[in-house]
Amino acid sequence: MIPEIGVFALVLALLVAVVQGTLPMMGAHWRIEPWIRVARPAALLQGALSLLAFAALAWSFLAGDFSVLYVAANSHSKLPAIYRFTAVWGGHEGSMLLWQTLLAGWGCAVALRSRALPADYAARVLAVMGWLGIGMLLFLLFLSNPFTRLSPAAPEGRDLNPLLQDPGMVAHPPLLYMGYVGFAVAFAFGLAALISGRLDATWARWSRPWTLAAWSFLTLGILLGSAWAYGVLGWGGWWFWDPVENASLMPWLAGTALIHSLIVTDRRGAFRSWTVLLAIAAFSLSLLGTFLVRSGVLTSVHAFAVDPGRGLYILCLMVAVVGGSLLLFAWRAPSVGLGGRFAALSRETLLLVNNVLFVAASLAVLLGTLYPLALDLLRGEKISVGPPYFEAVVIPLVVPALLLMGVGPLARWKRAPRPELARQLRWALGASALCAAALSVLAAWAVPAAPRGVSGWTPLASFGVVLAAWCVGSALAHAIERLGSSGDDEDGRIDRLWRRVGRQPASWWGMLVAHAGVGVFVLGATLATGFEHRREATLALGGSVDVAGLRFRLEALTPGEGPNHDRMRGTFVVDALDGDGGRSLGEVARVHPEKRVFHADGTALSQPAIDVGWRRDLFVVLAEPLGDGRWSVRVQVKPFMAWIWGGVALMALGGLLALADRRYRPARAGQAVEPRAASRDPRSHEPPLLEPAPTGLVRAMPRVHGTRPETS
Repeated sequence: MIPEIGVFALVLALLVAVVQGTLPMMGAHWRIEPWIRVARPAALLQGALSLLAFAALAWSFLAGDFSVLYVAANSHSKLPAIYRFTAVWGGHEGSMLLWQTLLAGWGCAVALRSRALPADYAARVLAVMGWLGIGMLLFLLFLSNPFTRLSPAAPEGRDLNPLLQDPGMVAHPPLLYMGYVGFAVAFAFGLAALISGRLDATWARWSRPWTLAAWSFLTLGILLGSAWAYGVLGWGGWWFWDPVENASLMPWLAGTALIHSLIVTDRRGAFRSWTVLLAIAAFSLSLLGTFLVRSGVLTSVHAFAVDPGRGLYILCLMVAVVGGSLLLFAWRAPSVGLGGRFAALSRETLLLVNNVLFVAASLAVLLGTLYPLALDLLRGEKISVGPPYFEAVVIPLVVPALLLMGVGPLARWKRAPRPELARQLRWALGASALCAAALSVLAAWAVPAAPRGVSGWTPLASFGVVLAAWCVGSALAHAIERLGSSGDDEDGRIDRLWRRVGRQPASWWGMLVAHAGVGVFVLGATLATGFEHRREATLALGGSVDVAGLRFRLEALTPGEGPNHDRMRGTFVVDALDGDGGRSLGEVARVHPEKRVFHADGTALSQPAIDVGWRRDLFVVLAEPLGDGRWSVRVQVKPFMAWIWGGVALMALGGLLALADRRYRPARAGQAVEPRAASRDPRSHEPPLLEPAPTGLVRAMPRVHGTRPETS
């Protein structure tokens, strides 16, 4: 009966969403109040029922209920329990149920955290999310029901795709979908502001923490997806510009632009129309990513669950959501106003240019992803747009954005005096030069020696190290500038420094961590791409291959059996060689790649072995048996791969750290927020936050430090 309970839960959730969907049509304020008392419990009930449906499907997998068609198609009795749970989102129906469950979960979070908002505004936010839930629930109930019965029940399942039987898939899809769906909250806040006609700094401040959370989850999801592809697919790369990889990169780029635009709208009241348009774009690109991955229009190693018959509904839903929101924007935008003014040289201008570059990069990725599909649809021609296009188009757009990333925090709001900015840039350039020298020494010592006849450093690699140093050095210079103190008494200077450190908001620390993470990522990507060494060889027992001053020797081949597969396990001993590449200096690692053959369908899969280190990764693949005890082997030495993952993790950590900012904590319901002045450090270059007045929408905004808005 568990599957039937899940379907019943979805039906009830649909009815709840319909109730929420009536809220935007309510008229005067006195008519809204009774409905908002229904909307919050309705959102919580919808979340509980969606979670019940998801739990029912998970139980069906864990219990091995092969009377459910979806379970029979994606599970097996010998599949380990952890992968039986992972199989819940390993196919089309379950992944869409996960999407809906997370959407309902975000709706619950908004319902619980919006009690300080005015009733009419909160009702509209919940209503927008309710309408999104309706679209997804209709799709699940009528086109993609994960609880469809199979009669008679299958004696055994078909097993989960072997590529998905990896620990990385336990967390990667949920985190990725948390980011995708999380942008629905920023989308709902923006549309609610458009509907109310009050598109001011208030909605931006309320939307910022939700956007930061969604962006951080999406960053972690992309990180785990890239690490999964690196460790499972056997090709040894971390990014291939695959269409499904691009589907997650596009909303990430738009979300990055949205985060920075929300800062300007929050602090200066500018970029109002641009910010809400970015909120629409970020969620629209998330829907587009869902359509590309789950509609069957793409052929990709990542697109495991496809069904062309359902793609039309997802496309229609996307058109309705995007088209309706853009029509609302076109109607309301002329009355929004321009907001605060600013000079040509100011932090606002630098952030605007940075935003445009990120959006342009997102559009370039979109063009490269959709052009082959459009050409195939219109002319029947099949082409492939690969890494050369994206590297030639996207990277030149991202590089100036990273250069501006170091300048923006140093510039003042409204107007940045040229002499002052020039002085600060000298400090940033000096810090960057020191970082570049340190990173160059580190890289020259850490990267493997280039083989004879192969050049080491190239101009592109040198530029990558300099760019990484700029990202880290400019963040360091900004921290020194903001925290620096003066005075004759050494103890007094230390006390003032610690007081300044304690006064800095968590969002500022988050910015520093995220920007430094970008530099770490750039360094890792530059060195891993430019200094990797790879060899393919045919080896028998006792055979060896030399790569980048290391000798990989096949010491043993051991047959074995896993829970649902047979395997051949290789043992490679890795020795360091002397400068002449002949004499062994001792063992440095021992790795165990495997060749697996799965019982259910006979699928053969190479499981790479990776020896991870902060200086380099040793990547070994036992590819194919060639007979007579010989095997095809791929060996790679990849420097600084851990720095790629570490840099992306620092970016996500910066976003999560910014969420701890106390200015994002909502006031208690009904608590008035009185304007009050507070002293601030003149070195911070921060304008006063737009202080909410104790009336209207801003009455229940978080308490912040600052004075009244600046007039310009």
